[in-house]
Amino acid sequence: MTLTQIKQNLALLGAAPSKSLGQNFPHDQNLARWMIRQLEPGAKDQFIEIGPGLGALTGWLIDQVGGLTVIEKDAKMAAFLRGQFSGKTNLSVRHQDACETDLRDFFPLGPQKLIGNLPYYVSTAILLHFLLGATPVTHALFTLQREVAERLTATPGTSAYGSLTIAVQRSWRVKYLRTLPPSVFYPEPHVESAVVLLTKLPPEEIAPVDPDIFERTVRQGFSQRRKQLRKMLDIPPGEWARLASQIEASSQCRAEELSLSQWISLVQARNLPEKPAAQEPETEIFDVVDANDVVVGQAPRGDVHSNDWNHRAVHIFVYNVAGQLFLQKRSHRKDREPGKWDSSAAGHLDAGEDYATAARRELAEELGVNADPEFVGKLASSPNTGFEFIEIYRAKVDGPFRLHPLEIETGEFFPTELIAAWIARRPRDFAPGFLECFAMLRGAAA
Repeated sequence: MTLTQIKQNLALLGAAPSKSLGQNFPHDQNLARWMIRQLEPGAKDQFIEIGPGLGALTGWLIDQVGGLTVIEKDAKMAAFLRGQFSGKTNLSVRHQDACETDLRDFFPLGPQKLIGNLPYYVSTAILLHFLLGATPVTHALFTLQREVAERLTATPGTSAYGSLTIAVQRSWRVKYLRTLPPSVFYPEPHVESAVVLLTKLPPEEIAPVDPDIFERTVRQGFSQRRKQLRKMLDIPPGEWARLASQIEASSQCRAEELSLSQWISLVQARNLPEKPAAQEPETEIFDVVDANDVVVGQAPRGDVHSNDWNHRAVHIFVYNVAGQLFLQKRSHRKDREPGKWDSSAAGHLDAGEDYATAARRELAEELGVNADPEFVGKLASSPNTGFEFIEIYRAKVDGPFRLHPLEIETGEFFPTELIAAWIARRPRDFAPGFLECFAMLRGAAA
């Protein structure tokens, strides 16, 4: 959309660029095409666009992708977009604040690529909302105030390096692509802008830490960046000397001097729970059972799985007060169904252990929850359950949870109807055992 077209459309709408919404419309056509190319759009790709305004990027993107959701806070702009692209069946226009967008709605659609010319006053909040925690976004391209772009790509020891840098770089690869002059926008902002590209790191490159503890520790460390880190984290001198040596840092260091890897090592040294020793493939022993779930022997986990012998497991469904179901995304470190969405907590019975005891143990180990879940049903062993007899339990817990970072990549509460729609569209996103358990519960409730 050219500068002339922008002014004409604004006149037709009886509107002017809103300072309160941070509206600065890009009008350089070559820039718009270049930005879209950075995300390599394909015919099956799903895209989200934040702050589309009059559709300067939307118009170039809509015919190249399988689906596009645009999120626009300005009511007049949202109405304009609906009219401008009324014949495009792959477009959904949402009139809402991007920071209030429910990301759970996008999981049934598959991985999302995100693009946006972000309002400067709220750019950090949007970044944190879409990039951290359970998110369907895998790639993102943003136009930001240059200062924010420099914070995202900063290195240790620089003034731009801070808690935002570390929070984002822990799970995203960030690349500063180019600086933009004010002249490519209408009206011209008073500062320079920049384009950054973010790509989600592969799971194996994301270090296992509790994200809440990690982000809280980093924020605390940077809250007074000129003070020594030991004092900001309130760590006794003796313990700090040991930790500083372990992460190869000076005992007088400040927050800005630690690299991302050192921050990760520091949090792991203080907070990473150990994986239970019994859960090692060589030492974990299962009861082997017959077709009636009667114990006939015992064998190592590896032998049980490789020979498809019948064994036992529990799945626990945790609901919040709103009736939403908590799902966990299995760590890539799991030997079966890595990276799949699964029941709130699940696991095998140890040799000699009963189902109810295992259910309580799994809740404590995986979610950090002490509760007595209620038995609701049982599935017979079959290929679909991985040759597991599964007892299903239910608990009502709102959280907070402490997800075991060696077991779980992330987790979130989802409405059960959304989960059902997600399964119908993308069953491969889920562990097979969960699908069997969820189907049984849905059938029982019908």
